[in-house]
Order: sequence, then structure tokens, then C-alpha cells
Amino acid sequence: MIDFEYVRATDLSSALRAGAAPATRFIAGGTNIVDLMKLNVERPAHLVDINGLGRADPSLSAIGELPDGGLRIGALARMRDVAWDARVRERFPVVSQALLLAASGQLRNMASIGGNLLQRTRCPYFRDTAMPCNKRDPGSGCSAIVGINRTEAILGTSSHCIATYPGDLGVALVALGATIGVRAPGAGADRALPFADLHVLPGTHPERETVLRPGELITAVVLPAIAAAKRSMYLKVRDRASYAFALASAAVALDLEGTMIRDARVALGGIATKPWRSHEAERALIGRSATQAAFRAAANAALADARPHRDNGFKVELAKRTLVRALTEVSA
Repeated sequence: MIDFEYVRATDLSSALRAGAAPATRFIAGGTNIVDLMKLNVERPAHLVDINGLGRADPSLSAIGELPDGGLRIGALARMRDVAWDARVRERFPVVSQALLLAASGQLRNMASIGGNLLQRTRCPYFRDTAMPCNKRDPGSGCSAIVGINRTEAILGTSSHCIATYPGDLGVALVALGATIGVRAPGAGADRALPFADLHVLPGTHPERETVLRPGELITAVVLPAIAAAKRSMYLKVRDRASYAFALASAAVALDLEGTMIRDARVALGGIATKPWRSHEAERALIGRSATQAAFRAAANAALADARPHRDNGFKVELAKRTLVRALTEVSA
């Protein structure tokens, strides 16, 4: 049994102060951290419940308009509410689709946007405390490299970790160039952080997953008004038709003038250690006609640096086909 202190924060300042204590975790929907606590993977000494913050500051759970046509989404907004919001569906379909293809309806009712972005890997070796795992126990080794690694990453890996980032929403956000608001203990205002900079590659320290410092809290996600966003989609390939994590996924957005691609946004999921934006694929698309040849060239560029392991080599071709199909559908 884990012995921990449970605190309900009533305002943002008190939440940040409580969150700065050692071995502290924030909890909103609890759909990830509670599972990890049951598995003995997470053992926080303090658990700070932030669900009440929306009553003190409604912007933390609201979806608001921005002057340029973008949207600001409070980090405590629930996945279901964001997925079905008419403005999100019309202006940023890739975000709505990514959310609706994640988890189950019951979990989407509970899970917060901020918590979803910080979910931890579903690598079976990370979740099994009987097995060595550098992400869970630094310096112990990576069991996935020598074990069954069918679901593990082929991009952004290192000799210390090949665990896949599991989320869907993050893939859509990195494609769009979204930013997040982050509040630190003692800070009077949010600092804006490009979402692409939130997660870090495993390198020699897989236990470091984000750039957030102790006590820092994501307060909002900002979706920028870009021309390509309206012509966007999220395609997810998985073992089951629902309630399964991606083996490969693609978030794409195109701005077309006739058949000419003026702007392209491409990100991949299910195959990398963090939400993976492919600037290589984008460069292969911009300025070209929206043809199958261009799409295949983009797919080849996106996977050029893939490093498959014994059981997941199939992901290279699967990811290429997923990206080509997504580009084909969104350009139609």
C-alpha cells in the first residue's frame, strides 16, 4: 500500500505551492496516474487534486476565442468537451478526431487535456516493476531492447530507451504548432512554451520526459489560426478498432491552391518516443502538386531515420502507408 497525503487545491496559487513539494503529483481525471499507482510504478508522497481550480478560475476549464481566430483551451477541459466543441470540429478537425480516437467514451468524460498531454508510456516493461527499466529506475537497463518490442518506437530512440509516447492529441498539437501555457510556483503569469518543446528525447536520461520543473502546471493549450488547419485529419492504425493505442498514426494538415501545396503540417504517432513532427516530410510536400508521388516521397523522408528493432520493423512500412493514406484523404 502507498502511504500518501491527498490535498484538494482550491486555487491555482495553493496548487502550485503544494505541487512544488518533493515527490508530489497533480491529479485531475486520474486516468493515468491512478493506474500507475496501482501498479506501484508511481509512488507519490503527496497527491494534489486540481479539479476544483476551475471554479476559482473558469478559464482553466473553458474553450475561448482568440482575436486571430485561434482557440485557447483550458488544461482542465475534459477530452469529451473539446472533441465535440463545434469550433474545434470546424477549425481544427485533426484535434477533434485525435481526441475521439483516444481511449473510450467513459475515459474521455474524465480525462483532462493537460493530463492527457503528460500521460506516460504504455511500454509493458515500464509498467512491470519486476523488469529493469531505465525510465522507471535509471541505470537498471532497457528490457524492451532485448525483449518483445513490437509496440516500441523506431524514431527518437536511444541505447537507453525505446518506449513509445502513447498519446493521440499530442500528435495533432505538434503538427499544428500549438503552444501551451505553463505556470510556475511564485510566477504571476503563464509562460508560453511551444508544445514541440514540452517532451524531450530519452537520450541517456529516459526518466526525464518533459521540460516541466517541479510544481509547474500546464494551464492552457493554444491552437493557432493557420490556413492549413481546416483541411486536416488524424488517422490512427491499431490492433483493435477501438480502445487501443496506435501502432502508427498520422496528423496532417494541408493548405492547397488548386492542387499545389502551399503549406503542409505532418506529425506521426505510435512510432516515436515523443509526438513526432516531420519537417522532412513537410519540405517534400510544400511547393509540389498533391499527388501520390509527392505523398510517397514525403513518407520516405519522414521514415528515413527510423531505427527498427527485432519485432517492430513492420512499423516502417506501416507508418509510410498511414501517412500516404492520410495525405490522400485530406487532399481529396
